[in-house]
Amino acid sequence: MRAIARWALAALLVAAGLSHLFWARKGYRIVVPDWAVDHTPFDKDAVVVASGAAELLMGAGVIGLPRERRRMGAIIAAFFVAVFPGNVHQWRTGREAPMLRTDRARFIRLFLQPVLVAWALWSTAPDTRR
Repeated sequence: MRAIARWALAALLVAAGLSHLFWARKGYRIVVPDWAVDHTPFDKDAVVVASGAAELLMGAGVIGLPRERRRMGAIIAAFFVAVFPGNVHQWRTGREAPMLRTDRARFIRLFLQPVLVAWALWSTAPDTRR
């Protein structure tokens, strides 16, 4: 079961990464809070591109680096925690993004984040079977 969940997590990360880099790139820029770029040399597009590249690497790493599986799970979980302020910002400002066109959808999205964190940690944990 963990292996299936791990592969599904990898597929989700790769799909999200590709969407950040290509077809939904412009839509994701509005999710990046202004404060996230005010004190860095990066603009919103660079943040979207970087997060997309990170998602691709994490998706590949969770499958391609089996000896680092636990570490990859922790990195992915930390990534999901790190992007949470952007989700809160999007909900508070009412900004639309791909698949998040309503206040209700944006609010429900906030509760998905802990599920993603748990999914990353559980699916990369060692099997308890002997």
